Amino acid sequence: MPWLAVPFSDSETRDKLDELFKVMGIPHLVILDENGKVLSDGGVEIIREYGVEGYPFTVERIKEMKEQEERAKREQSLRSVLTSHSRDFVISSDGRKISVSDLEGKTIGLYFSMSSYKASAEFTPRLVEVYEKLKGKGESFEIVLISLDDEEESFKRDLGSMPWLALPFKDKSREKLARYFELSTLPTLVIIGPDGKTLHSNVAEAIEEHGVGAFPFTPEKFAELAEIQRAKEESQTLELVLVSGDLDFVVGKNGGKVPVSDLVGKTILLYFSAHWCPPCRAFLPKLIEAYKKIKERNESLEVVFISSDRDQTSFDEFFKGMPWLALPFGDARKASLSRKFKVSGIPMLVAIGPSGRTITKEAKDMIAVHGAEAYPFTEERMKEIDGQYNEMAKGWPENVKHALHEHELVLDRCGVYSCDGCDEEGRVWAFSCDECDFCLHPNCALGEDKGTKDDKSEEQNPSKEGWRCDGGLCYKG
Repeated sequence: MPWLAVPFSDSETRDKLDELFKVMGIPHLVILDENGKVLSDGGVEIIREYGVEGYPFTVERIKEMKEQEERAKREQSLRSVLTSHSRDFVISSDGRKISVSDLEGKTIGLYFSMSSYKASAEFTPRLVEVYEKLKGKGESFEIVLISLDDEEESFKRDLGSMPWLALPFKDKSREKLARYFELSTLPTLVIIGPDGKTLHSNVAEAIEEHGVGAFPFTPEKFAELAEIQRAKEESQTLELVLVSGDLDFVVGKNGGKVPVSDLVGKTILLYFSAHWCPPCRAFLPKLIEAYKKIKERNESLEVVFISSDRDQTSFDEFFKGMPWLALPFGDARKASLSRKFKVSGIPMLVAIGPSGRTITKEAKDMIAVHGAEAYPFTEERMKEIDGQYNEMAKGWPENVKHALHEHELVLDRCGVYSCDGCDEEGRVWAFSCDECDFCLHPNCALGEDKGTKDDKSEEQNPSKEGWRCDGGLCYKG
């Protein structure tokens, strides 16, 4: 770092500053003016958004920058997007300069990419295929690469494999364009229409799914594709989801093949996970517990593990602890299923109903909070559970004071949390202080008057007869 620092040994000052500026997470950047007055405690966002152009980081300067951006968007043209004071051209893969004016009137894709980023490397061949098909059909379409690579060799190698144009290496406009189009993921393909206005902020997913069928990327085309997708979902079957050519099976614990046809009529959970992923390892025991409880009720349920492990050994190690089925390691269906269900993070749990239609892609959260009670993962079941939780909280106060915390605690609906009173896991209801990130189970918060906070045998709310408390939940009867 090219600046100053509070000495590491001066923990007293560091603690004092943490408290003064209410630092709840890092990085955290507080900007002071020359008189020591706070200009902003959101310096991280300001730097990310505006960089050096945000200086001197005053409210007036940030307002001015926002107004400039809004005006630029209203008056946007292809030239305002792609040219700068010192450059009115883009370059081809062989280094030729192509005037931006030659691109006006065409549909333009701005391809934000980084060669070292796996998702970009996997998407580029698909985009090349679509680009060449559109050009072969004579469509007025062009792509301009906006590379985020910092090594010129990587940039040249990447552009050399692409049939389209690019901004020059490390062009100053790339950071501006990333901010302007609010870049949040890679790869991103922004579409600029023939009139120079933005048609779509990112069609990468549409190209993955529909290929040339997504062109010309207009609202009308996306409405048409959405209608087609709805029709496909209505007619979806388990075989359409899990069968691809000769790949019409999953595998059991002994490695034996189980035909997909044997799973038809059951509720199926597609479990996207991996051994290297700590949240996946943390969630697995909860899923196994819920699975066994549901199976004990003779419910027609099965889970299929879809691995993102990096090698067969890791897959085998993880799968041996699971009591269900799996796609074989390295199975080609994994990529198509990840695209179909838009898997952007793991663990992810997709529920397929007995009819073969998708029930929900949020089954992981349902099981994390409700366990086996979430089955069969339908909207109707979630409404039933919601009603039960609302009934549970009747008669509870909206606010309480507790000896363990200085501020008033507010009754709040939440997901899974750790109780600051007994350190046990809680779910759904908590008495919390958002300012301090402090939470108590209702049985800890409401049991204080009887002195039973640590007594797990006593009821959570003595005034409510017929309630049984378990962790962060209380159940009737």
